[in-house]
Amino acid sequence: GDIDPRAEALLMAADRAQHMARVIGPALAEGRYVVTDRYIGSSLAYQGYGRGLSIDELTWLSTWATRGQWPDLIVLLDVPHEVAASRLDPTTLDRFEAAGTAFHERVRRGFTEMAAAEPSRWLVIDGTGAVDRVTAKILSGVHDRLGLRV
Repeated sequence: GDIDPRAEALLMAADRAQHMARVIGPALAEGRYVVTDRYIGSSLAYQGYGRGLSIDELTWLSTWATRGQWPDLIVLLDVPHEVAASRLDPTTLDRFEAAGTAFHERVRRGFTEMAAAEPSRWLVIDGTGAVDRVTAKILSGVHDRLGLRV
């Protein structure tokens, strides 16, 4: 059912805090690299731009939940909403996927604005191509930005 946007933001922050405590933090303490999906940028895009909550408040909440651990690199696979929607099975949409075109356009705008504001932290990849070409762009970009072979 409907979840209040603030409650949704708190649930995301709680999940992120637990993930930091149990997975990310220990891996970083061991000197390992961490690749994770849907981190702080997603909260800012979905709950901030998408749901209309304060970006400043969400930034504070996310920073607190993650103990200040921001990613060195954020990879954004950018695709127009209509392309993303065509890739989904309409019978299995979750609450975010079913939120509608206007919501997804606000989320995409949020991601692209954040990427434009911090180009050294964000790697924007056109995600409309074939999987092997998009993968090659990601690998090349990660190597160029972080000096890592992946």
